[in-house]
Amino acid sequence: MTKTSPLNRGRRLALFTSAGIAALAISTSAVAQDAGENTVDDQAAPGNAIVVTGSRIASPTIESPAPLQIVDDQLIDDAGVTNIQEVLLENPVFGTPTLSRTNSAFLTSGTGVATVDLRNLGSDRTLVLINGRRVVGSLAGSATVDLNVIPTQFIERVDILTGGASSLYGSDAIAGVVNFVYKTDFEGIEANAQYGITEEGDDARYQANLTAGTNLGGGDGNIMVHFGYSKEEGLLSRKRANTRVDDLDSIYFGGEFGVPTEPYYSSFPPQGRFVTPGYTFTYGPDGALQPCFTTNGPTCSSEVLDEDGNVVYPDIGSGVGPNGFNRQNFRTLAVPVERYLFAARGNYAISDNINVFVEGTFNKTSSSRIIEPFPLESGGANGIFPTDGGFNIENYLPGTDTIVANPFVPAEILAAATDTNGDGLRDIGFARRLSEFGPRSGSTTRDFYRFVVGLEGKLFDDRFSWDVSYNYGDVSENQVSSGQVNVVNFRDALAVRAEDGDENGNGIAGEAICIDPEARANGCAPANIFGFGSLSQDAVNYIQAQGTYQTGITQQVVQANLAGSLFELPAGPLGIAVGAEYRKESSFSDNDALTNAGLNAGNVLPDTSGSFDVKEAYGEVRIPILADTPFFDVLEVGAAARVSDYSTVGTTFSWNVTGTWAPIEDVRFRGTYAKAVRAPNIGELYSGLSQTFPSGLTDPCEGIGASGGGALGDNCRADPGVAANIAANGTFTLNQSDIQGISGFNGGNPDLQEETATSWTAGVIINPRSFDALRNLTITADYYNIEVDDVISGFPRQFSLDQCYGEGNDTFCDLITRRPTATAVNSAGSIDLINSLSVNASVLKTAGVDVTANWFTGLGLLENDRLSVRGAYTHLIRYDFFSLPGGDPDRADGEVGASKDRFTANLAYGTGDFRMTFTGTFIGSAYIDDQFDGSRVYEIPAEFYLDMQTTFFAGDKYEFYLGVDNLLDNDAPNILSGVTGNVTGSDTAADVYDVFGRRYYAGVRLNF
Repeated sequence: MTKTSPLNRGRRLALFTSAGIAALAISTSAVAQDAGENTVDDQAAPGNAIVVTGSRIASPTIESPAPLQIVDDQLIDDAGVTNIQEVLLENPVFGTPTLSRTNSAFLTSGTGVATVDLRNLGSDRTLVLINGRRVVGSLAGSATVDLNVIPTQFIERVDILTGGASSLYGSDAIAGVVNFVYKTDFEGIEANAQYGITEEGDDARYQANLTAGTNLGGGDGNIMVHFGYSKEEGLLSRKRANTRVDDLDSIYFGGEFGVPTEPYYSSFPPQGRFVTPGYTFTYGPDGALQPCFTTNGPTCSSEVLDEDGNVVYPDIGSGVGPNGFNRQNFRTLAVPVERYLFAARGNYAISDNINVFVEGTFNKTSSSRIIEPFPLESGGANGIFPTDGGFNIENYLPGTDTIVANPFVPAEILAAATDTNGDGLRDIGFARRLSEFGPRSGSTTRDFYRFVVGLEGKLFDDRFSWDVSYNYGDVSENQVSSGQVNVVNFRDALAVRAEDGDENGNGIAGEAICIDPEARANGCAPANIFGFGSLSQDAVNYIQAQGTYQTGITQQVVQANLAGSLFELPAGPLGIAVGAEYRKESSFSDNDALTNAGLNAGNVLPDTSGSFDVKEAYGEVRIPILADTPFFDVLEVGAAARVSDYSTVGTTFSWNVTGTWAPIEDVRFRGTYAKAVRAPNIGELYSGLSQTFPSGLTDPCEGIGASGGGALGDNCRADPGVAANIAANGTFTLNQSDIQGISGFNGGNPDLQEETATSWTAGVIINPRSFDALRNLTITADYYNIEVDDVISGFPRQFSLDQCYGEGNDTFCDLITRRPTATAVNSAGSIDLINSLSVNASVLKTAGVDVTANWFTGLGLLENDRLSVRGAYTHLIRYDFFSLPGGDPDRADGEVGASKDRFTANLAYGTGDFRMTFTGTFIGSAYIDDQFDGSRVYEIPAEFYLDMQTTFFAGDKYEFYLGVDNLLDNDAPNILSGVTGNVTGSDTAADVYDVFGRRYYAGVRLNF
C-alpha cells in the first residue's frame, strides 16, 4: 500500500496561509482575519506563553524556524467536510496517502481508513499526534493513524510541521508532524447537522455533532464532551461513465492513451473457459457451446460440430460480442464509511501549581466493499490443482480400475480432451468467474479507545512548566468477507460420476454425485462449472468459504517533560526543555485457517504478532543572540537531541539545529538541519509471507526470439519455460492472463535496522508591516531537501526483473518463479511469482519549494466588509527512489500522485451577515509511472477544481451554510487499472483525482 487518496475538492484554503502568519512574529493588526475567519493569534496574552509544534519550549510568540502551517477550527467549519483528511489533503505539502475511501476497496485490509502522508514519503514517516502526544495506530503492525478517530468539531487547530522532527517527537517524524490540538476551557453547547449528495444522486453524506462544556469549581476546572455521527454511503464504479468499463486495451492494442474505445475485459468469464490441446471452449451469449474464446473481440460462431460430427474451429469475428468479463461493473469506487465518535477532555486545579488533566476518545468506524465475483482457475499458484493445472474430467471409481466420465462435461469437450499429466485420465484446464457466489464483499468494524491522564504545573516562580502523563490506546478490528471458496471442498465437488442406482432404490440412476464417499458424507454436492449459472445452490453452499480477519493493537506511553527559561540573556531568555519517555507497542493480526493455508484460492496471508518497547530522553535549547539592533532585529539559534534505546534495533540518536535571523522587522530568514530516524514497525519486523498481486509490470523477456538480444536474450532463454514458449511461438509471447496473473509474496525481516534521514530547510517570511498598503500581506517561501537512507522496503518487482535479466544478478533471479509449462490460462515461461522481502537497502531523495501568501483588506462596499485572498503552492523539484545506493533512480516527480506543481487558492468576501468563498485546487499535468512503459509518454492533463460555499449568520447563535464542490463538474481522467501505482482497482487514479463529480451540501450550526 503505497500511494494515495482523493483530493476531494471543495474546501477552503484559508487554512494554508496561516502558516506564514504563524511562523513569523508579527503584530496583531497583521493577522486580522476576514469576517468569521480566525487563526491562532500570533501573540500570546500578557503573561502567557505558547507551545507550538516544532519546539517543546514555550514562547511569547507563535514562531518556528521550521516550516509550520496551522489550520484552525473556523477554517475546518468552513470546509464542510465529514473527515478532517479532506481538509488536509488540499494542502500541497501532503502527498496522496496510503489509504482513503477511494483506494481501499481493493485491499485485503484497511478498508475505509483515512491517512495522511507528508511529502509523499509514506504514512509511516508522518507522525500524527493529539495534543503533542502519540496516537495508537489503526493498522496492525504499523504506526499509521486512522483520521476517522479524530473528532473534527473537537479540534481547536491542526499544526503541520514539515521536516525531520525525530529529535523532539521520536521515531516516525521523518517527513514531519501533524498535531491535532483539541479545544480547552469550552463553555456552552455547539451543535451542527449537515447533509450532502452528488449531482448524480449518490454518495449521500450525513453528519451530526454535539459539543458541550462547562467550568467547574468556580473556574478551577473545565469538562467538555463531544458526540459525533457521520455516514458516507459510497460509490460504485459503474455509476460513472469513465469507470464503468475495463478498457486497458487502449494502450495494449495500439490505441491512444486515455481513450476507452475498446474493452479490456477479464479472461475469467462466468460461463467458463475450457482448454484442451486443440481448442479453447466457452459458451456464447445464446448459451451454445463454441470452440473458441475471445476476451475482448467479437465472439465466434456457436457451431461446434460439422455434419460428420467432427469438431470445427470456425473463423473468429462472426459473433456478436466479447466472451470476457467486465470487472468494473461490480467494483467499489469509494467505500461507504459510518462513524460514531465520543470524546471528552477535562482539567482541574488541585492546587495553585498543580493541575490534573484527562482525555478520552472512543470511535467506532464501519466500512464495507464489494468487488467482482471470484475468478477461479484450475492451475496457477491459487488454482484448484496448482501442481499441474489439470482438472480430471474422468475419474477412477474408488477401489477399482474402472474409469467413469464426469456427466457434466459436454461431449465435444470430452472428445477434444487428452491425458496431459500422465495419470491415465483425460483432463482439461479451466478458468471461470463464480458469478453464482455473487460479488465478493467484506465488512469491517474498528473500535478505537484512547485515554490520557496526567499532571501538569509550574516551578521556580513560574519560570518552568512540567507535565507527567500516561497514554493508553487500543484498536481492534473485525472483518468478515464472502465470495471465496474452500479449495479442498471444490476439488471434491469436481470429482463427479453418474449414480447407478440399485434394485433396492438406493440412489437415482443418472444423478450426478461426488465420487468420494467420505466427501458425500460431509455434504458434498457436485459442481457443474459448464455454462452460465450452472452451479447449483447446494454446490455453492458446499464450496463457498467465509473469510475472517481480526487485529489488536495496543500502545502505552509514559512521558515527563520540563521546559522553561534558564536565565536571561541580553537578547532574551535562554530556553531549555528536557524530557523522558517510555513506550511499549504490541500488535497481532489473525486470519482464518483457509487464508493462512492459501486454501480459499485467494491471497495467502499469515498471522503476525509482535511487540517492542523503547526508552527515550531528549533535550532542547534555544539561544537568543541579538535582538533590536541594526540588521539584527532577531538572531536566534537552537538545537535538540534525542537518544532512544529500542528492544529491537538498539540505540538510535537524532538531532537538529535551527536558526532564525530577522535583519529588519519585515523580513525573517529561517533554516533547519536535522538527522531523523524511523525504527522498523512490528509488521516490517515480524510479518510472515503474505501474497499480493502486483500490476503494471513489464516482462523484459517479452519479444525475445530464438537468438539475439545480447545478455538479456541469453538470460531469458536460460529459463526452460521461456525457451519452450519461444520454440512454440517464434518469440516469447504473453497473453492477457499472463499480464494480469502475476503474484508474489511480501515478508518481514527481524534483522532490520532503523531508517536514517537527513533533511534541511531554508526559507524567508515577508510581512511588510512598515508599509501601510502592504501590512496585511504575508508571504513565505521555503526550500526543503530530504534524503532517507537504509529505507525499509522490498525491492520493487520491476527492479528485480530488470536486475535478473538485464544484469544477470542471481540474487534477484532467486526472487522470480516462471511457469515451466503452459497451464489452462497461462503461457509457458510466464511469470508466476515475484517475491519481495523487507531489507534496509534503498535510498529516497526529495526536494521542493513551498510558497504561501495571504492578503486581506476592507473594500468599503458594505459595512464592515472584508476581502481576503490566500494561496499555497508547492513545486516538486525531485523525488527519486534508488533501489540500491548508487544505482539508477526511479523518478516519481512529475508522475501521477506526485505532480511537479500543485496549488490551492481561496477568495473570500463577507460581512458580519454572510460570507462567500471560492476555492480553486490545481493539480499539474503528470505522466503515467515510467515503469509501465519504460518512458514518460502518456501524460495526464492538469486538473483544476473549483468549489464555493456561502454562510449566513442569523444572529450570534445560528449559522446556515450551503456549498458546491467540484463546481465545474470535472471528470476524473482515465488511468488504467493495470498501471503501476494505480492500486485503486478502478480505471482512474481515484486516490488523486475527484471521482464524484459535482456535489452539494447544506448545514446548520447552533451555539448556546
